[in-house]
Parts: sequence; C-alpha cells; structure tokens
Amino acid sequence: MKPTLLLGILTGIMASVHAQTPDSEMKQKGMSGNPIFEGWYADPEGAVYDGEYWVFPTLSDHYGETAPIDKNKLTPRQKLAINKNYLKQTYLDAFSSTDLIAWKKHSRILDVKDVSWAEFALWAPATIHANGKYYLFFGANDIQSDKEAGGIGVAVADRPEGPYKDALGKPLISQFHNGAQPIDQFVFRDDDGQYYMYYGGWRHCNMARLSDDLLSVLPFPDGTSFKEITPENYVEGPFMMKRMDKYYFMWSEGGWQGPDYSVAYAMADSAFGPFKRIGKILQQDSNVATGAGHHSVINVPGTDRWFIVYHRRPLGDKNGNHRETCMDQLLFNPDGTIQPVKLTFEGVPKNELLKH
Repeated sequence: MKPTLLLGILTGIMASVHAQTPDSEMKQKGMSGNPIFEGWYADPEGAVYDGEYWVFPTLSDHYGETAPIDKNKLTPRQKLAINKNYLKQTYLDAFSSTDLIAWKKHSRILDVKDVSWAEFALWAPATIHANGKYYLFFGANDIQSDKEAGGIGVAVADRPEGPYKDALGKPLISQFHNGAQPIDQFVFRDDDGQYYMYYGGWRHCNMARLSDDLLSVLPFPDGTSFKEITPENYVEGPFMMKRMDKYYFMWSEGGWQGPDYSVAYAMADSAFGPFKRIGKILQQDSNVATGAGHHSVINVPGTDRWFIVYHRRPLGDKNGNHRETCMDQLLFNPDGTIQPVKLTFEGVPKNELLKH
C-alpha cells in the first residue's frame, strides 16, 4: 500500500473517532476541545440561562437504540422520508455546562409523540426565555409545498431542559411565504422588547413580528406579516445579534452536505436591515474540518466575550449526516467588523458561570 493512501485512510479513521469523542486532554488543559460533546449533532442554538450555558442541536445521525420501523404502518410522507434518514430525527436533545468544559446531556427534551402534527425531521431548535417560561421553536416534517402538513412549531416548558410540550396543536408557520421554506427559525428580542423571528430555507429569508406571548404572528404597521430580507448568497440558517448599537445578521451559504458550507454576515443600524453582505466569517479549513456552518453565538453575560457555536464535518468523513458540534472564539475588529473564525481542535477556554 502506498504511504499516501495509508495516510489518507488513517486520517479518515482518526477524524471519525475524534468527531465522536471530545478530547479529554484538551479538557484537562482547561479547553473545551472540539467537538464539545459526544455524538453527531448539527444546527446548534447556544444560550445562557440561569448561570448555565446551553446548546440545543439537531440530532444529525442516529447512534443509539431505536424502535423497529413497520413499513406497512408508515404514512405516505414517512415513506418518502425514510430514505433520507429523517425518521430517526424524531426528538431533540440538549446540553448544559457551567464552564464550557463539562457538558451534561438532557435527552429527548422534545419528542414528536408530544406534537400531534409532527412526524419526523425535527430540526434546528431555537429557544428564548420569556414570560417566566422557556420557548422552543422547531421545524418539523420538511414540507415541500403548502399542501403538506408541517412547518415551524413552538413548544413551552418551565425549565430549559424541558420537557417541552406543543403550545398550539398546530404549526405557528405552516406555509411558504415569499418562497421561504418554513424551517431554520431564530427568535430575537430587540431592545424595545419586541420579538422578531428570522427564518427560511430554499434561499429565501423572512422576518416576522411575534406577539408578546410568542404564540402568534402579528402584522407589521404596513399590514404585511412576512417581510423578505434575503441577503446576497443566502441559503438557510439565519441568526441575529446586537453588539454596541449594531445589528449583526448572519446566515449559511453553500450546500449543507458539501465542504463549501459556510457562514457570512452583514451589519445594520436596524433589526430590519438593509443587510448588505460583508463576507464570510466561518468556512472549512483543510487542516481541521469541512462543512462548517449553521451556527449561533453565545455572549458571556456582562462581558464583550463571544463564542460561535456551529457544526462541521471531520476530515475524511464523507457521510453528510456526520456533523459535530464545535465552539470557537468570535473576535471583532476595532471598527466592529468580525474577524474570520479560526477553526480549532482546542475549542474555547474554560469560562465559569455562577448559577443563581
């Protein structure tokens, strides 16, 4: 066997092992290590609740036990989904940490059995604390047209770890508006207390205004309910944050199963934009990982320290569902623009929070 071929095989094996097992040596050195926790997880939503860091991801590939599938009892939509592995994406897990080093797994915080209208493809959770409760927004059923049941739902719980229960008995958004598939939602609270949802697949992004109880979409002053704000090269995975009076709108570009998956951003003076693309801030590194995208950002409370939470694919692994959740530092230039993120195996340094 040629040395180069052997090296390639070994690289692929080591990448696969690394993807599923966080580096304990890194953790002993006071670094999170990447991935930050074990398992194939994607589309991570990061948050800080009551002195703990939280990550809410999509289950990307099934690695545990599952009930046998009776193909004779599948609905027509389930039969279409079975070849896409979507029938395994029927629940959501969450992870919590007080220091970014040790992570606790909270299993099945939301399950389709508790959502009457959802069957599979439970994707891209987004959470927010409001009205003394925790709201979890999710996409389900991967609908391809307005004739199918599914879309963006909302579930509520008394604790970040759930259990979450469907709040409406139907999707919050169940149809295509402005060409946007109802997936990949993110909820943002502006300084005036108004809640906005940014969402959309199929290269279209919408902005919607939410009610105070987060259970309905309110019209904007001009009477419209869904404003398209799609920036250049947008594909999916929108995210909004505010820092020093500037609004940062971010999104994923490229194909989610390919090495070119990446994150770009824009800056604006308003939550409404306009959002003019500045450039990419997260993309593959041929020495570290490929397919880096669909992210969120965590701000350490009371500081100007920021961490980007995202998924990526280990080198040598061609399985599109083998995505691992990682975390690296997000740094800003003096003019407020974002520095390109450096993908690392080390992750981020230990950062303890005091739980109230």
